[in-house]
Amino acid sequence: MNLFGMFNSKSEEKPPEVDPPLNVGPLMEAAKVVPPASDPSTRPPLSSAMKAVHDNVVSVLKSCYDPEIPVNIYELGLIYDIEVIEKDKDPLGDSTAEVVVRMTLTSPMCPVAGSLPPEVQFKIGQVPHVVNARVDLVWEPQWNPNKMTEAAKLQLGLM
Repeated sequence: MNLFGMFNSKSEEKPPEVDPPLNVGPLMEAAKVVPPASDPSTRPPLSSAMKAVHDNVVSVLKSCYDPEIPVNIYELGLIYDIEVIEKDKDPLGDSTAEVVVRMTLTSPMCPVAGSLPPEVQFKIGQVPHVVNARVDLVWEPQWNPNKMTEAAKLQLGLM
């Protein structure tokens, strides 16, 4: 039956089956509003060993780039939170940590949506003393150019 006939027909004929929604894959399923494991303002101060891990994670994030934008993802303001969780305390300074990074992309349709978060997770996992790295891709709050540092704006000619 054609579309016109379907709406004008008085028969008991069922409408055609509609395809199920597209499977967007695990990356987009994971890309939902994920609250931080703990509120950054209520976290205890980091030990010197964990502060060093945090600083190394920031350095690694500054080495990650969206290939379409010549500014690193940290300066672009794509990183919303870095949580360093001490796992094994060692008085000699060899403590280990789990790192959780909450980040976004410039848009949900970003061409690197499938490759950038895993790259970030891999690089964070290579930081000394990090035993587990996780990247939570979030869309709220939505990224906008106001999240960029002044250095990034200057580099992109926006200042």
